[in-house]
Amino acid sequence: MSLLGVRRRLLCAAVKPPCSLCCSLWFLLLLGAGSLLLLARLQNLTEPVLQWRPALAARRQHQLAAKCVQVLVAPRRPSQKEADDAAGRRPVSPPALRPQPLSSSLFSDSPLGSKQPLTKRRRKLLLKSSVAASSSPTGQVEVALQLSRMQESRHRLLTDICAQYQPGVDRRPPSQRQVSRVYVEERSRLLYCEVPKAGCSNWKRVLMVLSGSAASTRDIPHDAAHYENRLPRLSGYSRAGVTERLRSYTKALFVREPFERLVSAFRDKFESPNSYYHPVFGRAIISRYRANATHAALRSGAGVTFREFVQYLLDVRRPVGMDIHWEPVSQLCSPCFLQFTFIGKFESLERDANFLLRSIGAPANLTFPDFKDRNPLAERTSSSITQKYFSQLNATERQKVFDFYYMDYLMFGYPKPFSDLH
Repeated sequence: MSLLGVRRRLLCAAVKPPCSLCCSLWFLLLLGAGSLLLLARLQNLTEPVLQWRPALAARRQHQLAAKCVQVLVAPRRPSQKEADDAAGRRPVSPPALRPQPLSSSLFSDSPLGSKQPLTKRRRKLLLKSSVAASSSPTGQVEVALQLSRMQESRHRLLTDICAQYQPGVDRRPPSQRQVSRVYVEERSRLLYCEVPKAGCSNWKRVLMVLSGSAASTRDIPHDAAHYENRLPRLSGYSRAGVTERLRSYTKALFVREPFERLVSAFRDKFESPNSYYHPVFGRAIISRYRANATHAALRSGAGVTFREFVQYLLDVRRPVGMDIHWEPVSQLCSPCFLQFTFIGKFESLERDANFLLRSIGAPANLTFPDFKDRNPLAERTSSSITQKYFSQLNATERQKVFDFYYMDYLMFGYPKPFSDLH
């Protein structure tokens, strides 16, 4: 046999299993090797998961920290309890079957975020302090930031209420009624919705100066401001013109505490001589709601009481129609549709108005006037005077008036004026 043949036989004998025991050992070796490979693979798959856990935890911590920073930087809205304690009243709560909006917590609208009730003396002190603080560049920036944040809060509250109670109303085409109370000042690209008893006389004076038809607000008498202002209304423009101005102009609205605005209107129209409201409204109110009215009262229409006026207001079949002096702002100016970019309040009228004038680039020497030229000897209607008038009504009547102005209270964040209201 050749040497090559011998080698082939030896190689075959080495490869061929000599017995069944060798086969079993070979199987166990293969099984052990496979187990080691599987264990190593599982370890490789587990390592990325263990590595992800710290990353996920760090991401969650980063998100939480970002939220904390946002809360610290953003203007703080006082809690419900804090607002109630500051005002000394219970918060606005809706009547039965009315859901309370999540965003309707009260926002403090005292000057520069003060949470104390505004008295006449305190208003003057705060005005002086704000002027002093704004005399330096740093003070001016701080005041502007605080006023901007207040505007954001008012706008956010109004937007939330509109989304809940009138969703989609802004997608409809404007009606003549919705824009009939809006004045247009073209030079400053300003739209102003007229709200009587919330500074509208002085606002018309300001618009006349902005438009160039008057040199000073002091030179404009009360009747001229209302009947000779020659200010265009938005309802006088074409549909395209209305749409463009609503889109690109600054839209301003100034409101007032609803009960106080109502009392102010009553005192102005029924407790002072008036050649229109006495014969038109007074006669009808006395005739409908006063038992055993005298001929003199029926003839003149003078002497309407506050309770008689409230009876007229709440009557669904009024003897004479609604008037803009006591019509709710939610109906008068359609705030959900017009989506105002600036919301001022009568309680901080000069501060808010001057901030708006600076924002639209009005002349530096033009400031909002503070004079009262109609019934100048009469004391301005305040919260204390309002309380006296409403104390003439019983709890049921006060509740009905509150219900009448309910949307105004919600939209503009005014606290409930009486603790027995619900």
